[in-house]
Amino acid sequence: PAGAGAGRGGPSAHGTGTGGRCGAPHRREATGPRLREKVVVAGYRAGSWTLGRLPFGPSVRVGGWISDAVWRGWPEKRRYVRANAARVIGAPSDDPRVDALARAVFRNQSRWVVEGFHLPRMSREEHVALFDAPAADRLHGVWEASRGTIVVGLHIGNGDVAAAALAGRGWPFNVLAEDTAYDELFDLMFEQRRAWGVRVIRWRNLREVYRVLRNREMLGLLVDWGYRPDGQPVRLLGAWTTLPAGPAVLAAKTGATIVPFWTVRRPDGTFAGDVAAPILVGSTAPAEIARATQAIADALEPVIRQAPEQWCVFKPMWPDDPAEEAALAARAAAVFARPATATPAAGAAGRRSRAPEPVR
Repeated sequence: PAGAGAGRGGPSAHGTGTGGRCGAPHRREATGPRLREKVVVAGYRAGSWTLGRLPFGPSVRVGGWISDAVWRGWPEKRRYVRANAARVIGAPSDDPRVDALARAVFRNQSRWVVEGFHLPRMSREEHVALFDAPAADRLHGVWEASRGTIVVGLHIGNGDVAAAALAGRGWPFNVLAEDTAYDELFDLMFEQRRAWGVRVIRWRNLREVYRVLRNREMLGLLVDWGYRPDGQPVRLLGAWTTLPAGPAVLAAKTGATIVPFWTVRRPDGTFAGDVAAPILVGSTAPAEIARATQAIADALEPVIRQAPEQWCVFKPMWPDDPAEEAALAARAAAVFARPATATPAAGAAGRRSRAPEPVR
């Protein structure tokens, strides 16, 4: 699952979409050679077939060995994860705790993948049993009371397990997904998730995104695809960065409710989860989009502190230049200094929208 997509006149992954094409935050700058694609797809198929058929415990151990090899052989990703880890725990980059946390992130990512390999061979009842029933019920209550539900989350715990558990209850759960540069791999993952009852929408298919929300279905997307200078400035874990404005723009244009939602893996392999207070977006005014996006950051920040080793992000989440952080703070302040001129949110008539609040 990915951030809100881009298209002509529609919300982009990180901005309000003033027209033209806009690259997704996670999309590769260029498609790799065809041979590389074949190798990646073959490796994924082999891993899915082999580790998915091993008993779960041994498959997790093998995945851990693979993650250790990736840790040693991919210095770029190791550097990014260590930088994020240092921010999370507020320690210098050479602190041994940073290295330990970064290694744990790699191992939790491998476990996420292994769990995904096992999901196709489980029943829907088993999917449902993996995830906290009270958390699912709270999300269901918000969905029933909303005109459409945008479920925003992080790469934490295991989003695939949560999506399979929600769809296993018979709920119309859709995910806005990365259409990776490797089309064959995307198609394979699309078919796997469809077998779980999860419907996948390519991030650029805005027509389908709006149709889902008009039909009062659930749309799941993740917002932590890495720092982008053109995103919406927010404070996260005490520092300035950006998150995509797409969820807030979609909510404003459709009248849908944003629901921050997360999962955390328990020691027994099941998943706890919860929802934060629903977020309504009163209009597409820049200050209102800023307020709603900051509210998303505020709602999701505590779960990062709760389980930082399960936050599997492999791109830098904060700028590494203090001057750039200062520029983000100035941009945020300038938004609230402007007069509000924007179209009211869909269905705003007769609904009292909350006034924009300054970004802290």
